[in-house]
Amino acid sequence: MPLLQTIADALNVPCPAHGNRDLRGANSLRDAGANELSVLSADKFARDYASTNAGAVIAGRKLKFAPRPDVPTLMVDDPELALVTALELLAPPIPHPPVGVHATAVVSPSAVLETGVAVGPHVVIGAGSRVGRNTRLHAGVVIGDHVSVGGDCTFFPHVVLRERVTVGDRVILHANCVIGTDGFGYRWDGARHAKIPQIGTVVIEDDVEIGSGSCIDRAKFFETRVGRGTKIDNLVQLGHNVRVGQHAIICGQVGVAGSVTIGNGVVLGGAAVVNNHVTIGDAVMAAGNSAIADDIAPNTTVSGIPALPHRQTLREQGSLRRLPEMLTTLRKLQEEVEALKAQLTK
Repeated sequence: MPLLQTIADALNVPCPAHGNRDLRGANSLRDAGANELSVLSADKFARDYASTNAGAVIAGRKLKFAPRPDVPTLMVDDPELALVTALELLAPPIPHPPVGVHATAVVSPSAVLETGVAVGPHVVIGAGSRVGRNTRLHAGVVIGDHVSVGGDCTFFPHVVLRERVTVGDRVILHANCVIGTDGFGYRWDGARHAKIPQIGTVVIEDDVEIGSGSCIDRAKFFETRVGRGTKIDNLVQLGHNVRVGQHAIICGQVGVAGSVTIGNGVVLGGAAVVNNHVTIGDAVMAAGNSAIADDIAPNTTVSGIPALPHRQTLREQGSLRRLPEMLTTLRKLQEEVEALKAQLTK
């Protein structure tokens, strides 16, 4: 495990003391032990820092707390970002299949595997497909015909890429992720739901990560596209012909209907839903459980059902909470009016 000095060097900050201390993991300030690293990221955790048993702490320079001489404290500008670097050093290695093709894998003779590709047990690679250098395919991955996969990708067990899908470089697909499922398209012909052929494709750009159980549907025609650097959580559904911009964040259980356009840097909170043919502008933030039914202008924060500007949603929710009291007041006023009417008619 890394020494404290190694972590300080990686963060490019001085190591105040105990540089030869072994750190074997990371934990919260309350739960950390003498060989664990922790982080002080906000003033509200200063009390936990004062009593922590952590072997070392990463802390923000601008926070208001009294550094403890007995706890080596690495001072940084952004403690959460610094923790990312530290965790990369502390994390146990992820087991990957070795370079080469496992004996149980089925690889089409017309498929092309570039140097350094690792193909695990029971992987299937279809005709005319290409897998880029140093890509790792864990057990049970299925790559259909005429699929293009870039280099340095990692596909975890039972990922499925249907035919004619394109995936860029350094893409991570977690277990049971499916790319290229048929788009959900049917037309009532008077007797049955006629299936609309989905003849398009899916393009996943570089540096995308997609969580377990997520499904990206192929386009009815042309393409469904996920932009460079976008991160998608578990159990997310993107419908046919959806276009997601660069560096978006899509949290768990989000559902996006067909032909939606999502701009660059958009954040969709957990379980948000988006109606079909909606356009979401760049840098929009949608709170969890939002129901987005109409276009949203760039740089807007929305929430609620239906999704409205967040301040408006808060005002409306505040009014709803006061509704019982307002109804009681209204009844009293009605009674007073009726009493006045009765006096006037005497």
